[in-house]
Amino acid sequence: MRPSALDPLFADASYITLVFFNARGDYLEKLLPVGQKRVISGKVEWFEHALQMPHPDYIALPKDLEKIRRLEPVYPLTQGISLKMFGKILEAAEKNMPDLPEWIEPEFMHMKKWQSWKQALLSLHTPKTEEDLLPANLARARLAYDELLANQLALALSRGHVKKSSGTSIKGNGVLTNALIRALPFTLTAGQQTAVKEIVEDMGAPTRMIRLLQGDVGSGKTVVALMAMLTAVEAGKQAALMAPTDLLCRQHLKTLTHMVMAAGLTDRVNIVLLTGKEKGKTREAILDKLRNGKIQILVGTHALFQEEVGFREVSLVVIDEQHRFGVKQRLALTEKGSKTDVLLMTATPIPRTLTLTFYGDMEVSLLKEKPPGRTPIDTRTVPASRMEEVVERLEHALQEGSKAYWVCPLVEESEKSDLAAATDRFEYFRKRLGDTVGLIHGRMKQAEKDETMLAFLEGRIQLLVATTVIEVGVDVPDATIMVIEHAERFGLAQLHQLRGRVGRGKDHSACVLLYGEPISETGKRRLAVMRETEDGFRIAEEDLMLRGSGEVLGTRQSGMPLFRVAQFPEHGELLLAARDDAKLILHRDSALATARGLALRNLLYLFEYDTQIQYLKSG
Repeated sequence: MRPSALDPLFADASYITLVFFNARGDYLEKLLPVGQKRVISGKVEWFEHALQMPHPDYIALPKDLEKIRRLEPVYPLTQGISLKMFGKILEAAEKNMPDLPEWIEPEFMHMKKWQSWKQALLSLHTPKTEEDLLPANLARARLAYDELLANQLALALSRGHVKKSSGTSIKGNGVLTNALIRALPFTLTAGQQTAVKEIVEDMGAPTRMIRLLQGDVGSGKTVVALMAMLTAVEAGKQAALMAPTDLLCRQHLKTLTHMVMAAGLTDRVNIVLLTGKEKGKTREAILDKLRNGKIQILVGTHALFQEEVGFREVSLVVIDEQHRFGVKQRLALTEKGSKTDVLLMTATPIPRTLTLTFYGDMEVSLLKEKPPGRTPIDTRTVPASRMEEVVERLEHALQEGSKAYWVCPLVEESEKSDLAAATDRFEYFRKRLGDTVGLIHGRMKQAEKDETMLAFLEGRIQLLVATTVIEVGVDVPDATIMVIEHAERFGLAQLHQLRGRVGRGKDHSACVLLYGEPISETGKRRLAVMRETEDGFRIAEEDLMLRGSGEVLGTRQSGMPLFRVAQFPEHGELLLAARDDAKLILHRDSALATARGLALRNLLYLFEYDTQIQYLKSG
């Protein structure tokens, strides 16, 4: 929405220029007859210290003033359709909009003082004041509840479908998992033990498992995932671990191989990597061994789901960093292999409300503790004006043998500008520190990234200048310093992930958050939270408060808004009500066959949950 130019925002302006492009003189004379008054409405801009309005949206007679909206909707448009034309299309749609049967219980409607769906929708498209746009507005709250109810009902239907679908009961004998536990240099935390128990019980059930393993940075998710995969191997089956990037896949391969070697299981557990890099005879040999069952655990990117990749008998798929996908994408992904158990992992703690809306179709295991031996990270905030001081102290630490990361910000939402910032900073440090500086960013070839990371791991490079490509999948235990430039430009969850690249060993670690001045109140709050806590779940809740649900889950970057109307945390109570309502609905009418059930089918169609309606037909 944007305020009309009729509002007294420019009361001190004596005149304004109207700008028309490619307009005929006779047309303008007719539109704006000399000596007559007209009311003009449109977007006002500053140009060369003067006010102007390019192509006014409305030019009307004074008597028609009330027909011009004080608040005008701004819709996303496509080529060839103007805002005015879209408005006419919308008016026609409004006239033909049906009165759909109500899907909300009358008592709840009365208690909330809500209008019908049609009335609420029309009201939201024609607001009278800016207060009408706030989350607390009755029309918006009603439509937000519709959206949340559709979401919760769809997730509940998906969960029911999975529970009804047959799986394979996978029961191990404990030989491999016990060997791993004995070889670990630490004792599993209570959270890890509980998660393993929950996962193994799910795998042993005759129904298919779809479970989320959610853990904070450094909470030990990989060990839990390996325990699950070894359980599958004990039962004579195969397992696969899928990650979104080559870098993360290779890190997983290294970690898993190290643990299997330490447990003395290399002769019984063959772990192999398969990405786009493996080609020709090498790739064919891997695929042949996979089909013959000579590979027990396969690690790779989404290419694992290509048709040519065939297993002898895969019973468990582990998918890492699953939060990067939307609900509908994930539901489609988990449909592949009807009997395969699925374990999803995310290192990004997610607020409870978003867990309900994003992962409500599955069981959740939480890891909140960190394995013993992890030292707290000393986090400090420093203004950018003191950067020279930070660089000098960094130089001293490097001379003492330390390893450090220097992360450059995403100056604009483009990879190009991100890359330029990193390369500029890299050149600065190369001139100052010489060949002990490395660079890594998303546009480098995989071989270059691998070589740089190996050099950093082995100590040939002491300072790694990077973009956020190191946010996940980088494990260098002796790296103890993290400097994040323009930290106020990052979200809290991202800052937490980046900070988690250090503090992974026994040595004291530090994180320096360099911020630009002046800094906003939101920026101050963000940095204060980072100083106060390392609890990723608390940080996730704060991130939700400061940024909203779309950015917390990364859905804005992927072009997939999670919700169009509902907003968190403002509509959190409505979410809880929608969850309870969805459970009660399916308990009373699992086929959605009653009058209210049929109305709820309309609701699911409105929010494009067609797949879940198919579950009803098949059930």
